[in-house]
Amino acid sequence: CPYKSIIYYCIVIFDKNRQMRKGLLFILFFHLATVIIAQNITVTKLRSETARSVRKDNDTSRWNWKQGGLYNFNLSQSSLSNWAAGGDNFNMNINSFFNYYAFYKKERQSWDNNLDVNLGFVQSTSQGGRKNDDRFDLLSKYGYKMDTVGKWYLSGLFNFRSQLFDGYSFSGNKATFTSSFFAPAYMIISAGLDYKPDNNFSIFFSPLTSRTTLVLNKTLSNLGKYGVDTGRMIKRETGLFVTVNYSKAIATNIYYRGRADFFS
Repeated sequence: CPYKSIIYYCIVIFDKNRQMRKGLLFILFFHLATVIIAQNITVTKLRSETARSVRKDNDTSRWNWKQGGLYNFNLSQSSLSNWAAGGDNFNMNINSFFNYYAFYKKERQSWDNNLDVNLGFVQSTSQGGRKNDDRFDLLSKYGYKMDTVGKWYLSGLFNFRSQLFDGYSFSGNKATFTSSFFAPAYMIISAGLDYKPDNNFSIFFSPLTSRTTLVLNKTLSNLGKYGVDTGRMIKRETGLFVTVNYSKAIATNIYYRGRADFFS
């Protein structure tokens, strides 16, 4: 029957299409599974790479400078009234300290740089206002270790010290002008040996040191102050120089540093 033939033909086509769809679905599922597995492998590999520790044996980009500093500001005020031991009705004291250091160390080379600046002012009812601290001190010392395991350095040193503002001495309430910016100022250039057993202690010894005293204020230079001949502003001397430095962390947040200079 032609109708039966047509129905059979349609059923055959439908079955073939269903098998084709199953085949396509199988191929699509297989492809998605392959992609997912590949992605999982990639993600796992990336995780292992990022978690892997990096070896630094061949890392040559080392930083040889150590820098730091400190700034301190103190303000105190007191008032006394009808106090048997005496005292002013009003006292105020301001002090500030600034320090900056930059240390360089590489193989046998060592270069230490340090800057200290101090400023202080006191105001009282009986004596008025006056400066009680004013100085800046720059020290730079370069050394080359004489042997790889030793503690002796062949070193050169530069030191400059002066103040920022005018200074006065007082007799009662009378003020006498005594110092100013670059009056005096001390400049030391020295070459010698530096003994550094550790990072906390050092002794620099120089048998040949040049010290220059500057008094660049005409009023003070005409008075012959600070060892400079009257009317002159510069005095040069050659002698022996020793400087001792010690620093130590005593406890948490407690640090001690001391320095003593000797020139003859």
